[in-house]
Amino acid sequence: MFVSRRGFLLQALAVSPKAGDEYTAAGMRLRWCPAGRFRMGSPPGELGRRPDEEQVDVTLTRGFWIGQYEVTQAQWTRIAGDFPQPMDHGAGDDYPVYWVNYADTERFCRILTERARANGHFDANWEFRLPTEAQWEYACRAGTTTASAFGNQLSHAQANFNGEPYNGGRAGSPPNTASKVGAYPANAWGIHDMHGNMFEWCRDWYHARLPGGTDPELFTNKGVQNRDGTYSRVRRGGAWNDPGVFCRSALRLRYEPERRSDHIGFRVVAVRT
Repeated sequence: MFVSRRGFLLQALAVSPKAGDEYTAAGMRLRWCPAGRFRMGSPPGELGRRPDEEQVDVTLTRGFWIGQYEVTQAQWTRIAGDFPQPMDHGAGDDYPVYWVNYADTERFCRILTERARANGHFDANWEFRLPTEAQWEYACRAGTTTASAFGNQLSHAQANFNGEPYNGGRAGSPPNTASKVGAYPANAWGIHDMHGNMFEWCRDWYHARLPGGTDPELFTNKGVQNRDGTYSRVRRGGAWNDPGVFCRSALRLRYEPERRSDHIGFRVVAVRT
């Protein structure tokens, strides 16, 4: 496990961290996702598969750190100040923040980067961002190829979602609101709540086809236009008010970046610029 102290990130990288190793920077607990290759999207036979999930091969040439948890309400107030509006579907320091739009999350990442550099956890070559779609799915899968990081079923004991469990997973009593981060099991890399709890903003604009290839990023190209002439960013992971099918690793939905919702939050990644 890596701990945060002045100048330690460079030491951590010098000894080649392993998948799931932990580092804390500016109060954010992070898990390491190593460089690697994976198949992004869903196979034709996956239950609930959507047309925009056609599989592509992706190579990520650089490892990155990702938030072990979704950004919490306590972290939000410490870094960004007041909430955009009241937290009315689960409130408390350890609950994920929501009602945040895309610009809100970018501002949070900028301030967080400044804090991490000021206290010596990062040097000028590292920054916090939202994850790209490829980074998000790679971290979510944590080496798996199944519909979720827990297999081809998803139960109410494994993630916070509402309605029918996925593909015969065991039913339970979901809270019908957000839950505290980390209340459900982590995936193989120690990352919690990639399935359910909150949909999470990604850095990319929504495109009808997944980006494949090497280090794909669709940050500047706006992609598919909505019917009203607007464009959308991508959200991932499913939420507390969705059925299990929306929590699959490959599920991707569009959302206009100016909008906010009671079931959309975010997590951060730390990347080398």
